[in-house]
Amino acid sequence: MMNKFYSFLWIGSAIALSLGGLAAFIFLFVLDFNIYWLILSPIIFSLYQAPAVYVFWLWKKRFRKNGKGSTL
Repeated sequence: MMNKFYSFLWIGSAIALSLGGLAAFIFLFVLDFNIYWLILSPIIFSLYQAPAVYVFWLWKKRFRKNGKGSTL
């Protein structure tokens, strides 16, 4: 039961970090958008999503380690 709770915390924090990265990207770059931001936006967006990807990777690694996860 507690393992399932921690699993929801890990995936919930990955979702929250992803939404936070998206909000930060929109707040910082869409308000003052120019051609330079258009060129650099994929790189900057991926940097903002990196913490969410890392937390998701940790969740997936831990979930698969217990033998309860699927390979998607």
